[in-house]
Amino acid sequence: MSEPSTTTIPSTLQQIKATIAACLCAVVLQSFLTAPLQAAEELRSVVVADPYLEMHTGPGSGYPVFHVIDRGESVEIVKQRTSWYLVRSDRGKEGWVERAQMEKTLQPDGLAVSFAQSGIEDFTNAKWETGVLAGDFGGANIVSAYGSYSLNPNVAVELWGSRILGNFSNGWMASVNVVHEAWPEWRVSPFFTLGAGAIHTQPKSTIVLGPDRTDEIGHVGAGFRIYATRRFLLRAEYKSYVVFTSRDENEEIEEWKVGFAFFF
Repeated sequence: MSEPSTTTIPSTLQQIKATIAACLCAVVLQSFLTAPLQAAEELRSVVVADPYLEMHTGPGSGYPVFHVIDRGESVEIVKQRTSWYLVRSDRGKEGWVERAQMEKTLQPDGLAVSFAQSGIEDFTNAKWETGVLAGDFGGANIVSAYGSYSLNPNVAVELWGSRILGNFSNGWMASVNVVHEAWPEWRVSPFFTLGAGAIHTQPKSTIVLGPDRTDEIGHVGAGFRIYATRRFLLRAEYKSYVVFTSRDENEEIEEWKVGFAFFF
């Protein structure tokens, strides 16, 4: 009986990894080539009515205040990100102001200014997203957390971390994914995902205790992002994994998860 080839599995593994890397690059490149051109919007000017208007370095209360604009001065609204507005002062300084303060400004003619609450448009155009999902990973329980950055309304890059709890083994998994949404403006928005990463498996105590191992993984999947209210959304997805083991055969694992997320 001839000995099994020692080069077949590494060769196949390298081919699969190269294919996944090529697909990831192709999707990201396509996002830049097909991204719609954003038309410049006419800037909207408002007048500060409170004693002062606080400008933050970023769109969130955790960012420090670096400048204040006094009552009676005007600012131009450059753009909106959920409940934060990027404004520009008469002196050219730009900073982020929360909605609560912007609602106390006035139009140049002295009338009150109205600002719409976060809605489906913010869901479509949000740059950042973070969430928690839980479900089934090949018969084991899995809890995952992720952070996402949108390159444009159709394509996002995600970083995932997962804890796996099974009857015979526990483990950790980390991956980088590219997500593509064909209809990001829909309240129930379907998406497709492609990614790669690593999984670390820790067998539980048995009569014969196997060693811990770390393997590379690749996956494809699909799911739905569902706009709920204000800045929140629900998410459900299915992924099919290939675990590139050092043994004669690679493993295939199916995963189902549901959870919620927050966008900003």
